[in-house]
Amino acid sequence: MAIELTDELIELEEKAWSEIQAGALTVETAQAVQQGITALAVATGQARYDIEMELKKRVRRPEPPPST
Repeated sequence: MAIELTDELIELEEKAWSEIQAGALTVETAQAVQQGITALAVATGQARYDIEMELKKRVRRPEPPPST
């Protein structure tokens, strides 16, 4: 089953990743991401771990666009 991430959750992780890279991750941002992951896990019945791994993969190591 493919993991469908919400735009809001992706935006939260992008903010967190930006803060991490700047050495300025806040507790509030980290908590918001974790709460979003938990909410999606409850709503979809998928494992939190799988959702978090997919989210990090998509934000931190995005797939390059296909060559044309």
